[in-house]
Amino acid sequence: MVIPALNAERTIAAVVRGAREHVERVVVVDDGSTDGTARVAMAEGAMVVEHATNGGKGRALKTGLAWAAEHGYEAMISLDADGQHPPAEIPKLLAATADPDALVLGVRDLAGAKAPRANQMSNGFSNWFLSTVTRRRLRDTQCGLRRYPVRRTLALEVRDDGFGFETEVILRALRAKISIEQVDIRVLYPDERTTHFNSRRDPWRIVGRVLRTLLVDR
Repeated sequence: MVIPALNAERTIAAVVRGAREHVERVVVVDDGSTDGTARVAMAEGAMVVEHATNGGKGRALKTGLAWAAEHGYEAMISLDADGQHPPAEIPKLLAATADPDALVLGVRDLAGAKAPRANQMSNGFSNWFLSTVTRRRLRDTQCGLRRYPVRRTLALEVRDDGFGFETEVILRALRAKISIEQVDIRVLYPDERTTHFNSRRDPWRIVGRVLRTLLVDR
């Protein structure tokens, strides 16, 4: 289990505690936090890998994948640090398929969870756009709760270091004929949730990454 985290001191303790109920090892990749994220995570029993400066969510996930490969793991569960994903949903991804080389995507019901309208619209646009260009119905291209096949994901050589990583990896996985499973999960949107995703700017960055991957970065 890898949790990419940036200034998540307020939420990281509960996320780590919940994750440890379902997996044997929790690794927090502290992506240049300026608060006590690393200290709190370690106090809850997580192993912490620290980036000296903030490099983006994609870079943190790459660090987590490299760590998992180095320590002999076939698959890696990723979980956001903001408390959006109840750790109790982790077993759904573990049980989704017996294929260790499959990419398993969590699928959120944003409307049912009463997510902010801007989040629903940006996620809906990303889903529509990637489904259109790939001719494959993709129900949630941005959910942070996933199961990555470690070796095969690293072999994809995903380039994006930001939020575009999660979209680019889907595109490259389809191109590489990696099996993709989609699993419905529960999601929470607390009133004081902190997110680093900009629902106006980041979807267009993701579109740009998709176009570069399709047309340039083959």
